[in-house]
Amino acid sequence: MTGDGTKTGGVLVLSAAAGAGHVRCAEALAAAFAAKGIDAKHVEVLEYASYLFKKVYSDLYIELVNHQPAILGLVYDAMDHPWQYRKRRLALDWLNTRPLVRLLLASPPRMAICTHFLPAEILLHLRRKKILDIPVGVVITDYDLHAMWLYRGVDWYFVACEETKVHMVALGIPPETIHVTGIPIDPAFSAAREKAETRRALGLPPDRTTVLVSAGGFGMGPVESLVKALQEVRHPIQMAVVCGKNPELKSRLEGLPAPNHPVKVVGFTTEIERWMAASDLLVGKAGGLTSSEALASGLVMVIVNPIPGQEERNSDHLLEEGVAIRCNNLPALAYKIDFLLSDKERFDRMRQAVHRLARPNAAADVVSLVSGTIGPDG
Repeated sequence: MTGDGTKTGGVLVLSAAAGAGHVRCAEALAAAFAAKGIDAKHVEVLEYASYLFKKVYSDLYIELVNHQPAILGLVYDAMDHPWQYRKRRLALDWLNTRPLVRLLLASPPRMAICTHFLPAEILLHLRRKKILDIPVGVVITDYDLHAMWLYRGVDWYFVACEETKVHMVALGIPPETIHVTGIPIDPAFSAAREKAETRRALGLPPDRTTVLVSAGGFGMGPVESLVKALQEVRHPIQMAVVCGKNPELKSRLEGLPAPNHPVKVVGFTTEIERWMAASDLLVGKAGGLTSSEALASGLVMVIVNPIPGQEERNSDHLLEEGVAIRCNNLPALAYKIDFLLSDKERFDRMRQAVHRLARPNAAADVVSLVSGTIGPDG
């Protein structure tokens, strides 16, 4: 074990599988580093945590999203007190992530970029104790700031929008460390794709308004009810429903009747950028990664029952920017979509706003900002 801070590895990009977005963001950054010829490894830190800690962090989150989202909102608000609870959090996290610490010290990286606050906390603690001395960057994966992301001594913060930077500066984070890059997404989203051609390649009719229904990376939420509600849309549409890592959901959706509009059910896919490129509207949640991917793909969003907490706050930003509409009641979903599609001028304005807000090159921008600090062996 190397405990003297000697840097022997490349770049570590650290995530935590508490929701799929943190992992996707880390994978995007690892790909962007690789595209620049920089050795980078993605580590999902809950694989190096105690069994119970991992279950609470990851599995409990998914359970609450599906069945008790209001509790998530209460916890989110209760923990959103800047600079409070830090010592108690660190004690708990440190106790349950000793395998991660051993990994970091066995082969210290030249730099670490964190897409979740948990590994950032461990790394900064190691640096304060002079056990490991490497630069640390933190990518905030939502449009709004939560107190859990706040740390002293972070070398780079990467945020989605200028408002988040203003908020952080007011809370004492040095402005020179905060960079408004957008949320890093897979570099594949920066490629131009012709919509009709992409639809044909995916087996979709090329001339029909296409609604992409996103269940997120883990296939969460009342997707079946949502698909049934979309069958009531009066305009001619077709649906593509991405189920994520939820084969049971895929099976149930394939058994649903499609009386008014065709439905293409997609399981887990590594080509979500193609499905987004083929679509006109995204219907679903307002996760930071999904929203950023949709913007990069030129999609107007229809946000349905966002999870209280970070998705509620993401929704506020997206609505204020004019790139989304929101539906809190499924019986009104078809009406709201028909109303939007009937107003071509409004729909065009929203699509223009989408293109203004999109940051498809955020991952490459992050890599460009930090790569100058990597030594010749990086």
